[in-house]
Amino acid sequence: MRVQDDGIVTTAEEIEGFHIVRAILAKHIPIKRVVMRDTKSYCGVLLDDNNRKPICRLHFNSGQKYIGTFDTDKNETRNPIDQLESIYDFEKQILASVNTYDGNVEPDGADTE
Repeated sequence: MRVQDDGIVTTAEEIEGFHIVRAILAKHIPIKRVVMRDTKSYCGVLLDDNNRKPICRLHFNSGQKYIGTFDTDKNETRNPIDQLESIYDFEKQILASVNTYDGNVEPDGADTE
């Protein structure tokens, strides 16, 4: 657990969830482009450390955990998950988010390059 001066607490579960998202994206883009930015209410996973390019959000600060996924208009949908491994079930949405910003990642797993 990491506590920052501003009261933001980054938990081991958030870090593990971030690593799962990076693992999903590793075969599509350089993982150095995938960045975690924690806030008091959620842990954001961003492309290129740009808050205008959210990949997903990890809402782990309450009893029920959620992964927030985004549509092409950047509207967030909170999806309940029971275990961290459930993040893998949202691979298609995660890839679609990156594709919205990058345009070179196919949700079916095939790169267009």
